[in-house]
Parts: sequence; structure tokens; C-alpha cells
Amino acid sequence: MKTIVIASSNPGKLREFSTLLAPFEFIAVPQTELGVTDADEPYATFIENALTKARHASHVTGLPALADDSGLCVPVLGGAPGVFSARYAGEPKSDQYNNEKLIAALKGHTDRRAFYYSVLVLVMHADDPHPVFADGEWHGEIIDVPRGISGFGYDPYFWVPEQGRTAAELPEDIKNRMSHRGLAMQQLTKKLQQLVINGR
Repeated sequence: MKTIVIASSNPGKLREFSTLLAPFEFIAVPQTELGVTDADEPYATFIENALTKARHASHVTGLPALADDSGLCVPVLGGAPGVFSARYAGEPKSDQYNNEKLIAALKGHTDRRAFYYSVLVLVMHADDPHPVFADGEWHGEIIDVPRGISGFGYDPYFWVPEQGRTAAELPEDIKNRMSHRGLAMQQLTKKLQQLVINGR
């Protein structure tokens, strides 16, 4: 079994990644257990931040590392909150304040289209010249009144038209199958299978 460090302190992500990696004989270990602090995320794109986090975790531990970066993008707001989704309303992080700021920013706008985006990056070592990338998008609309108690972040305001519900109202299995992170993980699974075939 190979050990792979998960460049995240989020227990939910660790569970998801552990399940994803198990068939490929990887043991997923959170970076906090290996003394890795959170990396700076200075970039304006998800992919650059995810790559930075993966390389940082791999550099500190000497192990392969998997990182993700994700957030909500609203085109009419120029893509905001984007990479600042978790801290849209500033520090300390607060889902409530982030959502309040989002709804205020959309006041007067009729175009409420939005999408969640997630990118995953796997490096086999810190200087890996050929990282594995996978990404996914989940499209919906932003509503003014929250619905549902599941999920987190912007989920109660993220309306999924084909489901007739918000992300916070969806059963976990449905959400995991159709969400941005779920789609990215499906794509990563296919790429991991190819890596095994190629003996990488």
C-alpha cells in the first residue's frame, strides 16, 4: 500500500478521497497528521492554488500528494466569489456572512446563473513535471431564500433546476454523483486507472 498525503484539513474531503483512492491501494493521510501546515493560496485561479497545495504537501512529506481547490462562480459578478469563496465576506470564515454578501451583490440582477467548480491535482513527488489534473463543474442558479439543511457553504442558495431542489436539499448520494467534486473525482478515477496501466 502506498501512502498519499491529502493536502487538506477538511475531514469531509479526507473521507471522500480515502474512498476514491482505496481501490488503487493508496492509504490517504491528512496533511495535519504529518505536520504539514496549510499552504498559501495567492493565485487567482483554482488550478494554480491546487497545484501549489499539492506540491507543498509533497515537498514537506516526501510523499505523493492530492489537493483540490473549489468554489462558486457567478458570471454576472465577474466570476466572484471564485477562489475567495470560503472567505468572500472576510475573516473569520463564515457561511452565513458569505451568503449574505452574495445575495446583496446579486440584488437587482435578473441573471442568477452560477456554477460550482472543483479541480483536483495529484503529484507523485514535489517536482513532478506531469501532475494529474481532473476537474468538474456543477451548474445552477442562486435563489434569495435558503432551502434545505444539508451541505455547507452556498448549498442552501444553490438551486439545481433539473432536480427542482437546492444542493442543501439533495440526498448525499445524488449530490456526490452530480456535484463539481463528484464529477472531478470520477474523472480522476479514470486517470488513476490509466496510471496503473502505464505503470506510473
